[in-house]
Formats: sequence, structure tokens, C-alpha cells
Amino acid sequence: MGEVSGNSRIVEEKIHLENDKEASILFGIHDKNLRIMKDVFGVKIVARNGVLKYEGEFDRVKKLTDVVNSLLKIIRRSGKLDEDDIDIVIADLDRGGRDHIKPEQSIEVFIKGQPVTPKTEGQARYINAIRNNDLVFCIGPAGTGKTYLAVSLAISTMKSCYLKKIILARPAVEAGEKLGFLPGDIQAKVNPYLRPLYDALADMIEIGQMKKYIENDLIEILPLAFMRGRTLDDSFIILDEAQNCTIKQMKTFLTRFGIRTKVVVTGDITQVDLPSGEKSGLIDVQERLKGVSGVDFVYLTRRDIVRHRLVRDIVDAYDN
Repeated sequence: MGEVSGNSRIVEEKIHLENDKEASILFGIHDKNLRIMKDVFGVKIVARNGVLKYEGEFDRVKKLTDVVNSLLKIIRRSGKLDEDDIDIVIADLDRGGRDHIKPEQSIEVFIKGQPVTPKTEGQARYINAIRNNDLVFCIGPAGTGKTYLAVSLAISTMKSCYLKKIILARPAVEAGEKLGFLPGDIQAKVNPYLRPLYDALADMIEIGQMKKYIENDLIEILPLAFMRGRTLDDSFIILDEAQNCTIKQMKTFLTRFGIRTKVVVTGDITQVDLPSGEKSGLIDVQERLKGVSGVDFVYLTRRDIVRHRLVRDIVDAYDN
């Protein structure tokens, strides 16, 4: 597709685009996408008359060619580029590409007309673990899709009528702010903690439909404390931010298992907001349930971060 010239370390690549619309989508508004690629790969880029030409060191040009070709595949398949597609494709290049992601790993929940699919090998392992086990723990940093993929699978499972109910829970643990200072009744006080769960749902279900599901008790979004004393059958249960559970809370939650219940527990053990000296139930449970049949642990890393590429650098900076 492209033409490489020159035998020195500095090479030039030309990619001929099919039409003006394809070029416009690839380049981005005011050539924003070209500027990103120029900054990331440190090459000289010129776009003119349906031809993208860039010049630089051989390795950088080769990587940029792989990125451009991947972006063109997305454009030709869907007719557009989402805002984070460039970041995701560049991150995939660091991981060695996405050829290992199989079509059957897609989830039958459609966002903007496309099925939800794992974007990294770690995410693919996570999806397979949920499908093949009754209890899955997913541990990893922010931006790795822990909650998003679990919610996608929950909705897909409910729509297929395999399970009848989705329950999304979070511990209402204060991270530097006092719950008592928030206005309103108890529901109003805990809503800020549950907002990310509402946001994940709203990205996959039309708002009116989501409200109907909640009103008809097909979807429950609640603080972890509200689950005490319940036994839940035919349900897909997700416990988010589980690093903020105590050992006792984790035991209480895990004993809510009913018949035909699937449970996913997600969290980031580097961001525990429990009082000093209180051990996280998510840290503790890794040793307690290690090797138990039907239980799987999936560990995601910075390589699985699919938010803006700066998130990976921020995670690295804090880890170091």
C-alpha cells in the first residue's frame, strides 16, 4: 500500500487514500490526528491531494505505517474514527497488535453500532474467565476496562434471558471527603459513589430503557451495605471498587451466592481508601480462594489501559 524509498536510516513512506472523506476522517478536525501521530512518532508528515507522506527514521516510519493502516481499517469498516481510536491503536502497537483478539470474544452489546470487544490480550482473558467461571476477581489499574467489560457481559447475559437480574454494588468508602457533609438523604449521599456504574450502563442502554430496567427491579445499583441478608438467584452481580471492602464485608458479600448466579469482583489494590491498619478484603481474598474450583483471578496491567495514553504514564509515575 505504501512505497518506501531510500536505503539510509531515514526513509519516506507514501499512503494513497481512497477518497476525500477517508482522508478527512483520518486527518481529523483541523488535522488533529496528524499532529498526534507527528508528536508520538517524531516524523515529518505532509498530506496533499489524497496522499499521506511522512519521513523519518526507519523504525518510526514502520510503526506509523502500522498505525495508519489500522486506522484505515477502522474507517473502512465503520465510516468513522472515535476520539480514542488513535490512542488505542498506538497502545495496541506497543503490545504487538490485536491479531490475538478473536471475533467470538465480542460481546453482544452494541455501542455506536459496534459490538463491545476486548482491546487487549488481558481483556480477552478477562472475558473468557467470566464466561467460564461463576466467580471472577479482576484486579488492575484505572482505565483497564474492569467494570465496563463486566457490565457489558451482564447486559448481554440478561438480554439473552440466561440470567434475570443485574446487581451492581460498590462500597461507599470515603476517599478524603466526609459522607456526612453531602446534602440530602442516605440515597442522595451514596449516589456519588454509584455514579460510575450508572455511567457505564448509560453507555450501553438507552436512558429510557435503563430507567425501565431499574424501575422493574431488573437492574439494581446499590451500596454494598444494602446487600446484607439477601440471597440472590438467577443474577449477574458486580462488586466494583472492591479494594475498599474489609475482610468481613468481602465474606458477607461472597456468601450472597444463589442458584445460577455469576459474580464479578473488580478493584485496584494500589488505591485502597480504608482506614490505616484495616486490611483490604480484595487483598486478603487472593490467598484464601486461590485454587478453588470455579473461581478465577485475572490481573490486568498498564498494558491493558485503554483510556488516553497519558493514563499509562500517570500510573507508571505513581507506581515508581
